[in-house]
Amino acid sequence: MQRKHFIKIIAGTTGMITLGSFNKITNLLEEQDETMPVLFIGHGSPMNGIEDNEFSQRWVAMGKEISVPKAVLCISAHWLTSGTHITAMENPKTIHDFGGFPQELFNVQYPAPGNPELASEIAGIVKKVGVGLDHEWGLDHGTWSVIKNMYPLANIPVLQLSIDYNQPMQYHYDLARELASLRKKGVLIIGSGNMIHNLRMVAWDKMEVPNYGYDWAIEMHANFKKLITDKNHAALIDYTKLGQAAMLSIPTPDHYIPLLYSLALQTDKDEVSFFNDKLVAGSLNMTSVKISNRATQSYVKPTDKAKDSTVSDSI
Repeated sequence: MQRKHFIKIIAGTTGMITLGSFNKITNLLEEQDETMPVLFIGHGSPMNGIEDNEFSQRWVAMGKEISVPKAVLCISAHWLTSGTHITAMENPKTIHDFGGFPQELFNVQYPAPGNPELASEIAGIVKKVGVGLDHEWGLDHGTWSVIKNMYPLANIPVLQLSIDYNQPMQYHYDLARELASLRKKGVLIIGSGNMIHNLRMVAWDKMEVPNYGYDWAIEMHANFKKLITDKNHAALIDYTKLGQAAMLSIPTPDHYIPLLYSLALQTDKDEVSFFNDKLVAGSLNMTSVKISNRATQSYVKPTDKAKDSTVSDSI
């Protein structure tokens, strides 16, 4: 994480899928027996996309642990729009939406394909609002920094769904619930942000101190995990009533909203597990969530050889 880190917020103009046109859309992906898991990933610094550290290693392991998806749909904290949009181009560009980092990070390209037909199908299953088909955005670092570690060959279609930043938390939760059928069609849905994300209060001198958090961050770190484990989604949606610690943890909701998209897809059959469960620099956390109806939650740490070959392929 760098002091000069900044985020670009762009509102795109796109065409809209209406209920009338929905009837013309065919089901691109066939339903399968397996239900794909859902992930919320704390992505943290863009540098995690190129560094071989405990967080990126776990992303590599996760890519091997779960079934290979037919496509990935990511809700990133870094695509904030007016209205809801989905990337619908054949070849989404790699967006370097940050500043003050080494040139090595700007050199990264993640050339995963898009899928315009699937984008139209996803837009069509959302009845709550019209979903715009976007041809301008691409894959921002909330998406590619994680997925390039999970799927380094860049051979799986990747789409992004934007966050309508004008809407309340319930809007995002309700919209996400309409995406549930995608789990049976081989689509891996990922929310990418951070539960605790207060850049103004980062303890820059404690960046290298393992699992360091301010008292309020430690409090909310535990509270968030309990609420998620208890499936108390109502409290998480209405997070402003969780007290001062919550407001310090979520000074702006951009990095928090992707968590709601992931939790909304949890069913009664799903189990929840946490990974990369660490505080960083006092006011951030990398805590991530796996929602899956499969009992096995363990993983085998990649060997050095496996890590080396995967990282070299992904840059």
